[in-house]
Amino acid sequence: MNPISLQIGSIKVTGLRDGFFYLDGGAMFGVVPKVLWEKLMPADEKNRIKLGLNSLLVQTPEANILIETGVGESLPEKFKKYYSVEREPDLLAALQGAGLRPEEIDFVVNTHLHFDHCGGNTREIEKGKFVPTFPQAKYIIQKGEWEYALSPSPRDKPSYLPQTFKPLADQGCLQLVEGKFTITTGVEVIPVPGHTRHHQCVRINSAGQTIFFLGDLVPTRAHIGLSYVMSYDLFPLETITNKQKIFAQGFQEKWIFAFNHDPDYFFGRVDQQNDRFLFLPLSEKEI
Repeated sequence: MNPISLQIGSIKVTGLRDGFFYLDGGAMFGVVPKVLWEKLMPADEKNRIKLGLNSLLVQTPEANILIETGVGESLPEKFKKYYSVEREPDLLAALQGAGLRPEEIDFVVNTHLHFDHCGGNTREIEKGKFVPTFPQAKYIIQKGEWEYALSPSPRDKPSYLPQTFKPLADQGCLQLVEGKFTITTGVEVIPVPGHTRHHQCVRINSAGQTIFFLGDLVPTRAHIGLSYVMSYDLFPLETITNKQKIFAQGFQEKWIFAFNHDPDYFFGRVDQQNDRFLFLPLSEKEI
């Protein structure tokens, strides 16, 4: 699916992609039986499902903002093989297609620091030397997430690759925030724990319209059901509570939701039927 752009008021939001990768379907859906989740996302012969490495380019009158950077060009070969990473085209090519160079990005937002969300933060210019991919940008990261990434538990350590985030501090590009933070008019980060303790989402608002980037709170449209929670989530009950709260508000206020890992859809809405939430594609007139 080609990237699409949405205009809300004075803000343009474009879906970009750093390619695809594959993760175990059982891990992605936790306690939900395969007989249910495979109807939504069929698995391959290794029980893996295809996932997108989706980013958002947010262009406001004041700034160019990139939300998430995919796996990047410097992902170790063993990771590429293990996750069957496909990066054609990659994020920088997609950004170029949107008419921008890396130097023109003012802010980069990482919902958290797992390698598939921040791998493109940096690039390797010589063996073992990494520099920021977006040299003029400030990288917006929750302070608690940063601190945990520097010293993760043995369970989470493989998900954090120091070369994707530590050089940001060395180069003066890091901007740590605590709690809600307004990046520029109409764009703010909001802590939404569940996947990690300090995971953040992004709310984009202009002219009374809202686009809400879900990050790993709801990675794909198949995870809209409240019990469809990844086994990767450190605090699954908080994930469920926060999904219910955000979807209820989003349904009432007609938000557009943006998905971090859906392989087919960058954007969609939710419908509420009693206590259930369902995915709705955007209509043609909205795109």
